[in-house]
Amino acid sequence: RIGRVHAHSISGHAGSTLVAVSDVMEEAARALAADFACQVRTADDILDDSSIDALLIASPTATHVELIGAGIRAGKAIYCEKPVDLDLGRAQTCLAEAAGYGRPVMIGFNRRFDRSFSAVKTAFDDGDIGKGELLGITSFDPAPPPVSYIKGSGGLFRDMAIHDFDMACWLFGGVPETVSAHGSCLVDPQIGAAGDVDTAVTVLKFADGRLASIHNSRRAAYGYDQRLELLGEKGMLSVDNMPENLVRKSDAAGVHGAKPEYFFLERYMKSYRNGWAQFVDSITDGTPAPVSIQDGINALAIAEAADISQRSGQPVALNSVLEH
Repeated sequence: RIGRVHAHSISGHAGSTLVAVSDVMEEAARALAADFACQVRTADDILDDSSIDALLIASPTATHVELIGAGIRAGKAIYCEKPVDLDLGRAQTCLAEAAGYGRPVMIGFNRRFDRSFSAVKTAFDDGDIGKGELLGITSFDPAPPPVSYIKGSGGLFRDMAIHDFDMACWLFGGVPETVSAHGSCLVDPQIGAAGDVDTAVTVLKFADGRLASIHNSRRAAYGYDQRLELLGEKGMLSVDNMPENLVRKSDAAGVHGAKPEYFFLERYMKSYRNGWAQFVDSITDGTPAPVSIQDGINALAIAEAADISQRSGQPVALNSVLEH
């Protein structure tokens, strides 16, 4: 599914051409290749082809580190879906392998490239609301995924909230000092039986006292809830949900509008295109990728700290996780 999203971004950009696709599910590869007029090839063939400049890795998370390493050895620019890995040690090994590599290696935290969120970042960095004090992020899915997915996902913090952890680090320009998390299973008992939570609140405390509060749930009956509020000394910057349409009806019963767009494909399709465009720019301009492996490690470490915190009931110092 996510590979098809990226195929649209690659083929729709004037500076890139989708040459080949590889997938262990050959039927899926053939269908995508037919839709985008590209070849079906093995991963090794793609890596060995010196005419191919870049790789887009959208395979299962457990394969990311291996494929990033193969791409580096083949001299390709690399765009890899989040997370780097579910294991922090393996992700740090990947970072070490990429040290000094002269081509972009980008981790796909697409929400940074959403126009509304990036406008908040620009306004905040420009000093529009002064010093930031409190960041609130709401991220609710419309419905929980199958339990079979949960079992291999790494859990709510590594799979879902990791986007929000990256957003907090990106907006505040650094990593938190401590992580405190509380989680419950309120949506689907099978998720709890699989060892995960489906409802969580995480508080990130930064060294200068700034706070980020992140609310996650696997269920929102009204649709995909993606909101942000950044309170500063001189005001607030906020982003509301994107509705399915802008029609509003007012009558004797009240004022009625459309629900939020249903899920991430509807809400964030443009952000995937914007992220790919910036990746292409980093290749052509010879500049670092806008989201680094270190950024991916920071978000993964926060996710691990949140998981430890919600199980232990105690705050966790992020350094204790990063240095473990």
